[in-house]
Amino acid sequence: MRRSILVPAGALTLVLASVLLLHGQGTTDMPHGDLKIDCGECHTPERWVPVDKPPTFRHETTGFALQSAHGKASCRSCHRTLVFNQVGTACADCHKDAHRGEMGFQCDACHTPTTWTNQREMFQVHDRTRFPLFASHARLDCTACHRNQQPYEYKNTPAECGNCHLPTYLGTTSPNHVQAGFSRRCEDCHLVTSPSWHTAVFSHPASFPLEGGHAGLTCSRCHSGGTYTGLSTACVSCHQKDYAATTNPNHTAGHFPTTCESCHTITSWRPAKFDHSQTGFPLTGAHAQVSCDRCHPGGRYTGTPTDCYSCHQADYNGTTDPNHRASGFPTQCQTCHTTTAWRPATFDHNKTGFPLTGAHTRVACAQCHPGGRYTGTPTDCYSCHKKDYPSDHPREGRGTQCQQCHNTRSWEGAEDFNHAGTGFGPARLP
Repeated sequence: MRRSILVPAGALTLVLASVLLLHGQGTTDMPHGDLKIDCGECHTPERWVPVDKPPTFRHETTGFALQSAHGKASCRSCHRTLVFNQVGTACADCHKDAHRGEMGFQCDACHTPTTWTNQREMFQVHDRTRFPLFASHARLDCTACHRNQQPYEYKNTPAECGNCHLPTYLGTTSPNHVQAGFSRRCEDCHLVTSPSWHTAVFSHPASFPLEGGHAGLTCSRCHSGGTYTGLSTACVSCHQKDYAATTNPNHTAGHFPTTCESCHTITSWRPAKFDHSQTGFPLTGAHAQVSCDRCHPGGRYTGTPTDCYSCHQADYNGTTDPNHRASGFPTQCQTCHTTTAWRPATFDHNKTGFPLTGAHTRVACAQCHPGGRYTGTPTDCYSCHKKDYPSDHPREGRGTQCQQCHNTRSWEGAEDFNHAGTGFGPARLP
């Protein structure tokens, strides 16, 4: 029966040293060099080799903790000799640099102790380069982009999209990039953050921004036949059919201008708004509420006269109080009427050569213009005031120049007769 002997750890060192001394035939060299660790950390009195499995040695006390894959490696994979304290702790001391120094010498910048070839962890480090990996790029294998290079050498790989996607550019037919003369800067339309290559976002030139109704259209609506360069930005270049087919009002018959933006907006083709003030005939007052066909019958919009009588001839002829036609009123309707309302009308008598003053301003028109007669009305007082002319005036030799004694303030209370106006003034004393 084998008996075990319990020996204190400190004493074990002396025992093992004695054994080594005998084993080495008198030599005092330690096989592990100047290792400041108690032998009992790995060896036992029962057997010198092999050491405990799993090893009981606390490797973290050396400053290099064994983690993940390192913890599963055999001691001799790193310690090629028994002189343990001569092993380096840098990755390159054990691992051959497949990148030949072009990636630097900090292997742990890309690799981890978990696995040497964990691509997901290595892609996270790719963000430190000038080409971060997003979306579909992050799912690719390294060789998909790093082609025609020495294995594991990635330096000087072009970052331009066309370096990898030129065949895609040349083979695209919807739309045909080559025929359309599209830029080869794929990033102008395609986003590296997009999950799909086909999700393209094109920034339309500032000279023709896609806004309103234009924003929701497919490219082919304006770029028929795959033509993208040299297109006109004039509305009619795309909307000629709309122009020709419009009947309310008929644009072609009305000789409307083809500058569609004069009435239409990019928000919606309808409703349309026309700025009449740009025609030389601003719509004011009641004119602003009139439908277009009232002034433009038959869809006639060009050459429409701007004088009132052209539209209001029927009103002129039908007016009886006073009768414009019988009275020979001028056809310049604006002389009495305004665009605010046809009635009431105001007539400025001062413009006729017979200003209304005094009591004349309160007299009804018919008193001076009986029978609706307004043209040729005499302006002398006697013509209207014949009935007021006293019967004694002729016997007294007074003339019919009423204004010599009367005024427009009042007919009664005539002023003294100015005898000087007769040529026979007051007698002069000698």
